[in-house]
Amino acid sequence: MLHVAWSPIYRYSLPEGHRFPMSKYELLPEQLLYEGTLREENFFQPEAMPVDQILLTHTPEYWQKLRDQQLTTKEIRKIGFPMTPELVTRGRHIAMGTLTCARLAMRHGVAMNTAGGTHHAFADHGEGFCVFNDFALAANVLLRENEVRQILVIDLDVHQGNGTARIFSNDPRVFTFSMHGERNYPVRKESSDLDVGLPDGITDKPYLALLEDHLQRLMDRVQPDLVFYLAGVDVLATDKLGRLGLTREGCRMRDRMVFSICQKNQVPVAVSMGGGYSERLADIIEAHANTFRLAQELYF
Repeated sequence: MLHVAWSPIYRYSLPEGHRFPMSKYELLPEQLLYEGTLREENFFQPEAMPVDQILLTHTPEYWQKLRDQQLTTKEIRKIGFPMTPELVTRGRHIAMGTLTCARLAMRHGVAMNTAGGTHHAFADHGEGFCVFNDFALAANVLLRENEVRQILVIDLDVHQGNGTARIFSNDPRVFTFSMHGERNYPVRKESSDLDVGLPDGITDKPYLALLEDHLQRLMDRVQPDLVFYLAGVDVLATDKLGRLGLTREGCRMRDRMVFSICQKNQVPVAVSMGGGYSERLADIIEAHANTFRLAQELYF
């Protein structure tokens, strides 16, 4: 059975006109249930990640600022969300969702978080709509508990996973691979273990050829026990912030390629959704839903 993390806490109200489409976190599970891809028993509600686990990745000073709501105006602006205690709680639940997905994936091959992919959060600050770094938090817990030896992060969001790259820059147990828009946010890139910068407007065929060229070589080189896959749909040509040129079918083929290479190499994969900012909410939901449909089709 496909296990999927979702909680009512994932919902979060933003001021009207905010460009981040928070409603997708409610509409995506509804769509998957409505069409029959998933049933209620597929979903689990994660608890909040304990503080001691958060502190394996994030600094005590940053955690205390979040806990006490003492971020400066500049720090809040960098994150991009109005700061509230509910936002911090939400991030803790999402991070635990990703950790639980990783453990479930190691039992069942794949597990999915309907949120997460918060790869712009650094150890000591958040930015780019990211408060906590869910992949880093989950990875550090698994490594501390000796549940895995080697992790591969496949980050295919349109924006470079700068926070993840920095957090693991001196940790050979986590290999970070980011394939992203070269001229997109963040302006100042960090150094992942492997970065593939893409030109504006790249279309399905060259994008998929590049990805295929790298994936098997990465599997052979890294030999991971676990993959964290960030399946952002801001690579779509319809995306307001993406600047790439993929179709929904190209995005679906990308997901199939990642799942297939993980299956071929018998490596479990934990998936977080990442970004998506198309003008039509339906384009975002449909592209995200394709990731779940493929997981169900290929694994179950």
